[in-house]
Amino acid sequence: MSIALAGYGISVAVRFPILQFGIGVKLLLLGAAVMLGVSYYWFLRARTTIDDKGIRQTWLYTKQVAWSDVRGVKMLGIPYASGIFPPRLVVRTGNSFMTFNGGNQALLIEFAKLALAYQNTR
Repeated sequence: MSIALAGYGISVAVRFPILQFGIGVKLLLLGAAVMLGVSYYWFLRARTTIDDKGIRQTWLYTKQVAWSDVRGVKMLGIPYASGIFPPRLVVRTGNSFMTFNGGNQALLIEFAKLALAYQNTR
């Protein structure tokens, strides 16, 4: 998906006279390209750890939830589009939600086990 977005951005830059636009448009497009690159890099480099302390995932910042703070766990995905948008684990704490991305099959299986375990505690 990131590669397709980058390719589309390059095709837009080639078809339109980007250099004739104002500085605001140029900065907006540059910012979008940087955000896409950073997101792609960290999506590939992120590490998810599930242990006795809780669940944490590295990214630009480390997302971390201790098991004592967890109030509910669900897996959310888009039907028929899991190849493009992998399912995510949504963890509800006291008054907030934390989302963890699932990058491979083994991690998605562990996410499903967690969601099932918290579903059975109701």
